[in-house]
Amino acid sequence: QVQLVESGGGLVQAGGSLRLSCAASGRTFSGYALGWFRQAPGKEREFVASIKWSRGETYYADSVKGRFAISKDNAKNTVYLQMNSLKPEDTAVYYCAGGLVGYEYYYWGQGTQVTVSS
Repeated sequence: QVQLVESGGGLVQAGGSLRLSCAASGRTFSGYALGWFRQAPGKEREFVASIKWSRGETYYADSVKGRFAISKDNAKNTVYLQMNSLKPEDTAVYYCAGGLVGYEYYYWGQGTQVTVSS
């Protein structure tokens, strides 16, 4: 059974940094992409960043380019999201997700809250 477990959320002041982790288990992820999504109160869930497990290619939403960085540790089966220069509008529940490259994400974590105070 595939499990994605997020950690690292919290409360931070604007301009600060946080690093989210997503520990993945239950299968090998070759051929998969792992990504981060977020959902703010009253808003739809939106894509933040993703990484192809095998080739390491990364993709970002325009709103986080230059501030966030996604990376992975194959040995630990973990994906990270380094978030710098955080803004109040980054406040949301952040979800880790996984799926075959080119297909919809169908593995989801439980989410971790990120709150950025002004």
